[in-house]
Amino acid sequence: MHRINWEFWKGRRVFVTGHTGFKGTWLARILVVAGADVTGYSLPPPTEPNLFSHVGLESEIRHRVGDIRDFSALKAAFDESCPEIVLHLAAQPIVREGYRMPRETYEVNIMGTVNLLECVRLGSNVKSIVNVTTDKVYFNDERTDPFRENDVLDGYDPYSNSKSCSELVSGGYNRSFFSGMQIALSTARAGNVIGGGDFGYDRIIPDCVRSVFTGQRIKVRNPYSVRPYQHVLEPLAMYLRIAESQYRDMGMAGAYNIGPDGEDSLSTGELVDMFCRKWGDGAQWESCAEAGAPHEAGLLRLDNEKIKKVFGWRARWTLEECIDRVCGFYRLWNSGGDIVAEMDYQIKEFFNDTQL
Repeated sequence: MHRINWEFWKGRRVFVTGHTGFKGTWLARILVVAGADVTGYSLPPPTEPNLFSHVGLESEIRHRVGDIRDFSALKAAFDESCPEIVLHLAAQPIVREGYRMPRETYEVNIMGTVNLLECVRLGSNVKSIVNVTTDKVYFNDERTDPFRENDVLDGYDPYSNSKSCSELVSGGYNRSFFSGMQIALSTARAGNVIGGGDFGYDRIIPDCVRSVFTGQRIKVRNPYSVRPYQHVLEPLAMYLRIAESQYRDMGMAGAYNIGPDGEDSLSTGELVDMFCRKWGDGAQWESCAEAGAPHEAGLLRLDNEKIKKVFGWRARWTLEECIDRVCGFYRLWNSGGDIVAEMDYQIKEFFNDTQL
């Protein structure tokens, strides 16, 4: 179920890190629609164009630009917002960037988490924290069975490994400080997300969109890699459900996988086939494997039984329905249409809630 108690979020003070990114922008927009009092702390948007600037969110929230590694700046923004709920999305999120800049990746993903949790520890108002990590936190031996929350954490590459460490930092703060402070902390391990407005690099849907906008063939590095693809609103809905549930009951806190059912764990080539079919206009792709490319997992699936059991979760949209909405969104963007209205429409459609 994806119903949200919108009355709970109305006026609620929420601190969001990484709010200028693709997922962060969608999350901030949901919270604005819900009437929350939102403070965002992040670097400037990471791409040009970008969804955050396009929809003008900086005028609708308390928008603070800063580096998660800068503890003084982070604490000033945090203290100013006096949050009750913290949603931590700020990260260096790209596997290949992690290989190129390992030191920065570890600094952002580990010390950024430490800095934020220190702000919480030194404050007095937070009751609920969700640390957003990744499906790549697990020790991946390319097994066919999906990963469960109690499997070993030991990501292979600097990005994945640093997010595993972020999970361990969360556990350490939880046991050492937060359990005695009546602060609930969960980690959320989401699968690969797709959706309108993503212009990130080394991400398959943005690569598809850039290619079709310029009339080029889509180049796919790893067409046989299997990933748990889902619409961006799926994990965002769960972050909000987890945050609210553990705010009311600390016993709801824990580690949660957020991924699709097995049929939506597709190879990248199958996903691009679907995109080309939905987009039309002669869209095509070709494999372009790189010699000497850094290691990336070939097979990754998540077990989602825990969120089904605890929250009664089920996927809202099939992958076919996701790609329909993705293609419609980018066509609207390319034609200069009303993107804010489209975001709000998809949010209301997803939550199927007449209160919005």
